[in-house]
Amino acid sequence: MPTRAQTKRKSKPIPKTTGKGGNYRSTESGAGMTAKGVRAHRAANPGSKLKTAVTGKVKKGSQAAKRRKSYCARSLGQLKRSSAETRNDPNSRIRQARRRWKC
Repeated sequence: MPTRAQTKRKSKPIPKTTGKGGNYRSTESGAGMTAKGVRAHRAANPGSKLKTAVTGKVKKGSQAAKRRKSYCARSLGQLKRSSAETRNDPNSRIRQARRRWKC
């Protein structure tokens, strides 16, 4: 009988490329995934509901506003649990991503 680790589906890792045409944004451009990266992830993981960041202006109570509020709450927890160096560095990936989401 196969073990649990053997029965797990293995997917190809998505290349962590930054820069022009990459799947991930550089820290300077706000961190997080690009639209191309999200498409690549969804192609590799059918049924995935991954979406890009909510960066524009949103109506209060809209679905996008709820996604933003949820991400901001989640990422605040990540920020609190990170090292003091990361928490205090305005250019850390988590801080840049939160800035891009307008948290």
